[in-house]
Amino acid sequence: MLLSPSPSAWLDRVLVDLDTLLVDHAHCEKRAASVVLGFSFRAPEHEFAGAMSRLAREELIHFEMVQHELRRRGRDFEALAPSRYAAELAKGARRKDLHESMADSLVIAALIEARSHERLVLLRDAVSDSHLQALYAALVEAESRHASQLLELAARWSEPRLSYFATREAELIAAGEPIVRMHS
Repeated sequence: MLLSPSPSAWLDRVLVDLDTLLVDHAHCEKRAASVVLGFSFRAPEHEFAGAMSRLAREELIHFEMVQHELRRRGRDFEALAPSRYAAELAKGARRKDLHESMADSLVIAALIEARSHERLVLLRDAVSDSHLQALYAALVEAESRHASQLLELAARWSEPRLSYFATREAELIAAGEPIVRMHS
């Protein structure tokens, strides 16, 4: 699904400030829960809404897991400006037709989950803290599953524009941002 790997500069940057990365990661998990729950309001059909509800609950569990790790490290969960990554991806989404809009939004969410999966693998393999290794290892499989599930659901709405959004996602990742964020 992803067209390019994360630049090594991203890992180098975040490894020096894992606490800030954890705060951002908690925000990402909370935001993911909100986004997928929002999908169920946009399209309340029983099967789709049920899938989104289950996914939102799992994202909230991940949020709580990351919060637990923050507390263990003595770091507060605090406001943190997000990277421009998700907002820039969303700019390409169609808005007028519900089916096209849902397909685009689900593809974007799938790509974000796929990138999260890739970065959690990098972090799991790079950190020396056994608690962080365990946290990242516990989340890896779910992020991959979420990406596949969201992409599959996108195809039920309209022809998914995976190529378009994957190209844009790769451009954003290559450009990067000089901040410590999960998607910078």
